[in-house]
Amino acid sequence: MGVVRPHLWFHDRAEEAAAFYATVIPNSSVTRVVSAPDGIPGVEAGAPFIVEFVLDGMPVTALNAGPALTLDDAFSMYLTCDDQQEVDHYWEVLTADGGSPGRCGWLRDRFGLSWQVVPRALDEIMTRADPAAVARATTVMLGMGKLDVAALEAAFAGDQQVAPRT
Repeated sequence: MGVVRPHLWFHDRAEEAAAFYATVIPNSSVTRVVSAPDGIPGVEAGAPFIVEFVLDGMPVTALNAGPALTLDDAFSMYLTCDDQQEVDHYWEVLTADGGSPGRCGWLRDRFGLSWQVVPRALDEIMTRADPAAVARATTVMLGMGKLDVAALEAAFAGDQQVAPRT
């Protein structure tokens, strides 16, 4: 069987995006850049056209193909973080230089790719056996931008005293 991989359409910054992701996400690298041949609509001959990279061990293909299609929130990268420090780090790096924060742990990076930056604690909270506590944590999560582990845990425990960090 072949390899299943995400395929991302960029207007013209696929190589720059792949290089950025390779510096931000461990176990990542750009593996190949293919130049555009003559005749590709919207792409200058010789410019980067197909960019292959590995993102945390997962193969990804990116394409520079002009503005006919755009990345949107229907597809996102789900980035699991060990703790609040990692959430803070990736949130800051991925929203820098033109990225934008979203709701419920979602953000869009400067290249237009959507990410979910999620602490491992949230995955654990959502699978616990107390539906009322999970509902409290979910309600708090829905009001957040960047996810806050302490506030999620407090909501699960029923502690209304802890306000989410900004």
